[in-house]
Amino acid sequence: MQEGKAGDWVQIRSIVLPPGQRAPQVPDDTQAVPLFMLVKGFLQHAARIGEEATITTVIGRRVTGELVAVNPTYDHDYGRPVPELLSIGPELRRMLWGEEAAE
Repeated sequence: MQEGKAGDWVQIRSIVLPPGQRAPQVPDDTQAVPLFMLVKGFLQHAARIGEEATITTVIGRRVTGELVAVNPTYDHDYGRPVPELLSIGPELRRMLWGEEAAE
């Protein structure tokens, strides 16, 4: 099991609202799961993945939660390209500035 040491860049997970305490207008399947937050920062003491850990964020906030990653990666993206949107830029340039602008 991976362990972080004091000063490592890590990510923690913390429960904000447990199941059943979510807003009443959210769907039942959403009500059934906790609302959690993921926060990245510098580990204040050695901890293993799954253990409680305290971090200090880049703006100096101290947060405690379950350690989920040491040196976490950025894994978000904007999804697959939408073919219908790929031609919008050239079409708009043509409409605004004429044929030569699209080249």
